[in-house]
Amino acid sequence: MNGAPGCSPGERGALPKRRWYRGVFATSSPMGAGSSFLLRKGWVAVKDVEALRSEALAGIAAALDEATLERARVEWLGRKGPLMDALRGIKDAPAAERRDLGLALNRLRDELEAAMAARQAELRETALAVRMQAETLDVTLPGRPRALGGPHPLQLAEDALVRALRQLGFRLAEGPEVESEELNFEALNIPKDHPAREMHDTFFVADLPGYVLRTHTSPVQIRSMRAHAPAPVRIITVGRVYRRDDDVTHSPVFHQMEGLAIGEGIGMQHLKATLYEFCRAIFGRDVRIRLRPSYFPFTEPSAEVDIGCVFCGGNGCRICKGTGFIEILGSGMVHPHVLREGGYDPQIQTGFAFGVGVERIAMLRYGIDDVRLLFQNDLRLLRQF
Repeated sequence: MNGAPGCSPGERGALPKRRWYRGVFATSSPMGAGSSFLLRKGWVAVKDVEALRSEALAGIAAALDEATLERARVEWLGRKGPLMDALRGIKDAPAAERRDLGLALNRLRDELEAAMAARQAELRETALAVRMQAETLDVTLPGRPRALGGPHPLQLAEDALVRALRQLGFRLAEGPEVESEELNFEALNIPKDHPAREMHDTFFVADLPGYVLRTHTSPVQIRSMRAHAPAPVRIITVGRVYRRDDDVTHSPVFHQMEGLAIGEGIGMQHLKATLYEFCRAIFGRDVRIRLRPSYFPFTEPSAEVDIGCVFCGGNGCRICKGTGFIEILGSGMVHPHVLREGGYDPQIQTGFAFGVGVERIAMLRYGIDDVRLLFQNDLRLLRQF
C-alpha cells in the first residue's frame, strides 16, 4: 500500500496512531499491507466499506465481556473511530460517489449498532446463566408455611353478642372512651356524692378537668337518646371501659356491651323476652334464665340476670357456688331521670336497658377461669381459637 499523499514512505511513522485519518487508511491498521482499501485524499471508496465492515464485526464478535464490548464500540463507533472519519470524508468524495458512499456508511453504522446490541444481549444472557448455575436454588424444597392467626376469644364473644342482638332489631352505636363526668355520671342518675365517683373506682384525666376514662358504655346511650329524641331508639354499644380493679375476675381495662330500647308502651315483659332470646342465642336453646331483684342507679326497677351453670348443668359446683346459676348481666327499666336527661318524657315513653361484660361471656363460653389470660397474649390459649 502507498503512504498518505504528501508523505514519503520513510515518513509513515510520523502519522497519528489512529487507523483512519479523514477517511484515509493508515499503515498502523491491523489489516496491514494486505488491506483492500484504496487510499484517497479525505474519502473512502464504496468498495472499501466492506473491508471496514468485516474488521468491525470481527472485533465485536471477539468481545468476551461487556467491558471489552464497550471498548470495541468506542473504537469503531466513537467520534474518533474510522466510521465517523469516513462519514466526515464524504464531502471530499467525487460527486458521483457521494450518494452511494453515504448510504453504504449509514447502513454500516446501523449494522454495527445492531451487532453491538445483539452481542451485549448474548453476553448478558451468558452471564446470567453462569450466575444462575452458581446460585442454584432447589425449588422442589418445601417452603416454610406462614402460620395464620385467628380471631381473639374476646372478638369471637363480641361478634356473637352483636349478631344475636342485631337479629332482634338493635343497631350498633359508638362513643368516645374519654367521657365527660356529666355524661358518665350525672346524666345517668349518679350524683357527685356517689361512691363510684371516688378515685379508687375511676380514672380521672389530669389534663382535662371534668373528664374521665368512661367506667361503662352507658354514656353512649345518653348520646343516642339526645340525638334521636323523641323518636324510638333501639341500640347496642360495645367498647372498652376502665375501672381500678385488678384480680382473677376483674381487669382495669375490660369490654362491655349494653342494650337500650325506648318507645311507647315498653314494659318489663319486653325486657324479659329480649333477654331470654339473647341468652338462647349465646348459650343454646336449652339455657335456663332467672331474674333477681337488684339495684342500679340508672334503672328502676332493676334486675340481675342469671343463667343455668354451664359447667355443672345446674347441679351445683364450685363455679356457681352450689346454686346451679351464674350471674351474667344487669338490667332494668330506664330510670325517669335518665329518660328526661335523654330528652324523653317519662309519662309518654318508657324503655329498658341491660349491660354485660364481654370478658365474662368469653369465660363462660370457652371455659376460661382467669380473666387475665385474655390479655396476656399466651399462644397456648390463643391457638385454641
